[in-house]
Amino acid sequence: MIDIPVWFWVATIVLVVGLFVFDLLVAVRRPHAVGLREATFWSVFYITVAILFGLAVWGFLGGTAGTEYFAGWIVEKSLSVDNLFVFVIIMAKFTVPDEYQQKVLLFGIAAALVLRSIFIAVGAAAISLFSFTFLLFGLILIWTAVQLIRHRNEEPDVEDNFLVRRARKIMPVTDDYHGGRMLAHEDGQRVMTPLLLVFVAIGSTDLLFALDSIPAVFGVTKDPFLVFAANAFALLGLRALYFLIEGLLERLVYLSIGLSLILAFIGVKLILQFLHEDVNESIPHIATPVSLVVILVILVATTIASLLRVRVHPEEKAHAGALRASKSKKQQDEERSSSS
Repeated sequence: MIDIPVWFWVATIVLVVGLFVFDLLVAVRRPHAVGLREATFWSVFYITVAILFGLAVWGFLGGTAGTEYFAGWIVEKSLSVDNLFVFVIIMAKFTVPDEYQQKVLLFGIAAALVLRSIFIAVGAAAISLFSFTFLLFGLILIWTAVQLIRHRNEEPDVEDNFLVRRARKIMPVTDDYHGGRMLAHEDGQRVMTPLLLVFVAIGSTDLLFALDSIPAVFGVTKDPFLVFAANAFALLGLRALYFLIEGLLERLVYLSIGLSLILAFIGVKLILQFLHEDVNESIPHIATPVSLVVILVILVATTIASLLRVRVHPEEKAHAGALRASKSKKQQDEERSSSS
């Protein structure tokens, strides 16, 4: 375990919170549709901050910590692209106006930071208490990779998940966004606006992604600080990145396959690490620099292959991929009628 000074923890948390508050002020001060120029500027800014932080980690904590941070950050950044894919689907399903999309994205980032911080604490405690935690994490990632491959041409059912259905039953839902409010009054009745349902859908999506991303980043570093930092700096700037690559996402037709390969690779790495540490030290394990190279190669190959594919077949569109088979519309209608 890397020895992290308390002041480095405090400085990192202050920096992360400060950047998030800054992003919040930029987005909320004047709600507007984000253009390509603005999205490019802020995306480059947050990626530069993440890289500079990694260099600071390298300088203050050593090369091992620096390598593990960059490997974790790249893993989380690639998984956050899939997160953005689902955000695009949610925005389209609920027809979120352009001027409110920044608010939705910032809520998603805040919820993801909180949920992942909780899962990091739980994961770190489990690793220190139970030697088989790496084995469990590895099996979870391999199962997720297999499911993502099986359902790579499907979209997650974001509009009809459990939490959204429950929210609809609690209070009537209006079709009007009422100036970006979450609750409003119509005909003397308190109603829920679509924006609140969008927040519920985003939050439930963040929960599912946290269940995958935390085991994945623990596969490249066991240090809770580096896991937190990699997650935080991968999530910061997600608002700008969404508007920058929104049009490009549908061209990444092999994204689900690439992410599946990364998750499966890290899953195997975790299982080998468990066997190396708890069964027999002669069993080989995969070093972090090797993991970093493999992940980068997969991401680059996936992106190039996707762009070449859509160049030949422009009619093809990418899908976010789902962890289970999507229900047919008939099944959904039957469930709604039976529950009403």
